[in-house]
Amino acid sequence: MSYIVMDLEWNQAMSSHASIFNYLPIHLSGEIIQIGAVKLDEDFCPGEEFSSDVKPVFFRSMHYKVKKLTGLNKERLSHGDTFPAVFQRFREWCGEDVTFITWGNDDRRIMEQNIIVHDLDWDWIGDWINLQLIYNIQTDGDKNQKSLATAMEHFAIEQTRIAHDALGDAYNTALVCSRLDFAEGLEQYDNAASLLSTHVSAPKLSGEEEDALDHRSFGSFPSRAEAFLDPEVGRIVCPVCGGELSLSRWVNQGDRRYMTLGECSEHGKYLVRLKFRKAEDSSWSVNRILYKADDEKEQFYRDKAVQSRRRGRGRRHSRRSGSAADNT
Repeated sequence: MSYIVMDLEWNQAMSSHASIFNYLPIHLSGEIIQIGAVKLDEDFCPGEEFSSDVKPVFFRSMHYKVKKLTGLNKERLSHGDTFPAVFQRFREWCGEDVTFITWGNDDRRIMEQNIIVHDLDWDWIGDWINLQLIYNIQTDGDKNQKSLATAMEHFAIEQTRIAHDALGDAYNTALVCSRLDFAEGLEQYDNAASLLSTHVSAPKLSGEEEDALDHRSFGSFPSRAEAFLDPEVGRIVCPVCGGELSLSRWVNQGDRRYMTLGECSEHGKYLVRLKFRKAEDSSWSVNRILYKADDEKEQFYRDKAVQSRRRGRGRRHSRRSGSAADNT
């Protein structure tokens, strides 16, 4: 059995209503533009590496958020091979009887979607391991999803590779793996959900409700604006089908809190809330919580949105009045 830590970077459509979706067999949430992977040695430490850019054929225009986050641009990717060619090289490099290790489930979902749209074979993939679950079991027992940066900070792992680069993130994930008792984690993995449910839940955020469907933590960011630009923070999927939610505008609730409504065409609306926290080094972390949006939550969002617009008009009126006074 080969254990391979994998990370992907992917581009997004400029619009959820792009015409390309009419010609694809499934809704493609992201087109892979970079694959990075690290083989674990017999001690579950980083070993041989694989890295390749992928030339996009469906979402050819770079989404500005992806470009800003990854540093990848259209010119660089034009020199890459197509996904089928890179995938074939990647498969040969991996060998047979492979288990992939990823940080979270998003990479698996995106890889499977890209395999489907290119009509490729995935039978050679043995299994997938979400390292977040093992990390949670062996650290604080919290069921909430943690960012890779949080795990690196926990183990005092120095950032020596570029973040949001597929190979860099795969390598850092492999380092986290090497700090865990991975052999024990594999034995416990099938029962991970039940093991986590037996732990005492972490203290809830102020105002957090009991009916949260998903709770994730992200960090660290130089500013709140950078956090909003991060696709991991802003790309929110339906907890039922995994499709990307169409989001309304973000509303500032004050006290470093924001919220929006997200909608899945098949499974309805969800309320999304962000809570920012500033660290002593002036970096920012953010907690993102997802709820099913009932009538009460939808009305709460609309009321806050109206208040926000009124505050905005009031500030603009004050500025105009001030300018007029200055000219008299």
